[in-house]
Amino acid sequence: MPDRAKVLLVDDREENLIALEAILSSLDVAPVRARSGEEALKALLGTDFALILLDVRMPGMDGFETAAHIKRRERTRNIPIIFLTVVDSAPDYAFRGYAAGAVDYLTKPFDPWVLRAKVAVFVELYNMNRRVADQASLLRERMAAELPGGVTADHSTVLPELSRRLTAVEDELARVRELAAKTGDSVLPDPLTDLAERVGHLRAGFDALS
Repeated sequence: MPDRAKVLLVDDREENLIALEAILSSLDVAPVRARSGEEALKALLGTDFALILLDVRMPGMDGFETAAHIKRRERTRNIPIIFLTVVDSAPDYAFRGYAAGAVDYLTKPFDPWVLRAKVAVFVELYNMNRRVADQASLLRERMAAELPGGVTADHSTVLPELSRRLTAVEDELARVRELAAKTGDSVLPDPLTDLAERVGHLRAGFDALS
């Protein structure tokens, strides 16, 4: 059973972190706290995250500077970032957030359901990418498995299991697309299309093996 997807919560105020954890409590995620940009960067050194919820206004390294560091790192540049800030922030904050690489920008107080729905979609995408990568690796291993003398190994017991897993991924992709459509996020079609292409390539490889 894979570990629960981790979501990094970055905010210098304890009450905000508590509120975020409460909002996400109904989701199957593992929230990880960071009280500053520096703490967030340290947490990202050795842990994989599905999503980052990043406060803009923080003393020292603010959210924009933190995001810039995250996007410069090869390991972390593709982690989605949702910026969070108060409603009376400077009018250019949203633009600066998207320019810094954020996939979304929410002002406080935000609707807990909206945030939870957005997090749910990105976590589902993260989990699906992990499953697709695992299935692709397994498929490559099975296709490369040959007995001495070039005789292909018997996959009769493996192929049905691979087919079942791949069908489950395809069904999950359809469900995530429906969920993404309900949130109305304009940034989701591209990663969903990329994921669909990867699943399609995996299905083609399986069909060739069958």
